[in-house]
Amino acid sequence: MLSVHTSPLHQPGTGDAGGMNVYIVELSRQLAALGIEVEIFTRATSGDLAPAVELAPGVLVRHVDAGPYEGLSKEDLPAQLCAFTHGVTQIWAGQRPGYFDLVHSHYWLSGHVGWLAAERWGVPLVHAMHTMAKVKNAALAAGDTPEPAARVIGETQIVRVADRLVANTAEEAAELVRFYDADPLRTEVVHPGVNLTTFHPADGRAAARARLGLPAGAFVPLFAGRIQPLKAPDILLHAVRELLDADPSLRSRLVVPVVGGPSGTGLSRPERLQKLAARLGVADLVRFRPPVSQAELADWYRAASVLVMPSYSESFGLVAAEAEACGTPVVAAAVGGLPVVVRDGVTGFLIDGHDPADYARALRRLVDSPALTDRLGGAAARHALGFGWDATAADMLAVYRGAVEARRFTRTGIRSAHG
Repeated sequence: MLSVHTSPLHQPGTGDAGGMNVYIVELSRQLAALGIEVEIFTRATSGDLAPAVELAPGVLVRHVDAGPYEGLSKEDLPAQLCAFTHGVTQIWAGQRPGYFDLVHSHYWLSGHVGWLAAERWGVPLVHAMHTMAKVKNAALAAGDTPEPAARVIGETQIVRVADRLVANTAEEAAELVRFYDADPLRTEVVHPGVNLTTFHPADGRAAARARLGLPAGAFVPLFAGRIQPLKAPDILLHAVRELLDADPSLRSRLVVPVVGGPSGTGLSRPERLQKLAARLGVADLVRFRPPVSQAELADWYRAASVLVMPSYSESFGLVAAEAEACGTPVVAAAVGGLPVVVRDGVTGFLIDGHDPADYARALRRLVDSPALTDRLGGAAARHALGFGWDATAADMLAVYRGAVEARRFTRTGIRSAHG
């Protein structure tokens, strides 16, 4: 596996670490449980890192030197792809012939390394976009920076050469075809999963609130994730302001946790959300918390009355699936993969568009009816049981086998054609 710009060892919610990190870690662990040895190549970001670290039995993370350890943003990394590819092939050169059976690249930067490595080794390339420049640019938040043309070109090239493209949902597969002219016959849908051992209802909302120091009787709409315009945490703050304007008495009952760190274009104005909270007059209600471990994140989900996910674009929405697995309903934008994760009116509410008033109305329904919150939360926990990583790994393994068989068939056909 290739993950150039972010390490699976990094804390999700910091910098560029997010759902993709969780995806790579959990998928690799489950593949290893199925007897598949996995090696993950990522860029070294510190001189203190060991060249190789065992993530789990059967899963090895290799750190590749490519450029200075610190001070490089994701946008700087295309210039380091040659160095990264050199490091990957150097490690390969020290292995027995045929050591790697397949390359699975994650995000477009890794796709270009994977393209060269797979060609060199004569093995299939399976690629997962995770996000797509054209899709993001078609749904930009106001004032956000569009993805550069170089990324669009790079993604187009990977779509053309990959043996298999893996999409999180049928909608994402359709976007690959519509925006990038992907071959539908080489595009497979594999839903990401949820670690159901970590994310589950456990001992309930009251106990989680006691552990986190939250009031037992409060209404708690939670935002969890990277803080950047794409994820739209500002919409939650505006929705809270709408709730208070309609009913000032709610102020004594509202606590609004925001769990995560600045990322992407949000790094240019890391204090933006705090200033917005102050400007809206809700700073006393908002509790900003840095990224936390998966175990503590599960407690934040359990403690919340509802998770609010107003993103402008989501390839799947792992955060929503994790919250649901903890028995918490979700109010989310009806974008990308979120309609797969959130069943409108059953496990939460889907909102068309990004008008804070629409989110406020959905939240008001939950404020007024704790029984509705509980009913949606119970349905959410049951729905999330269908998103276990074991099923994801089994489906991905089928994709791998199909890619290997197709490559073998092509080689056999070529030999036959030449007598």
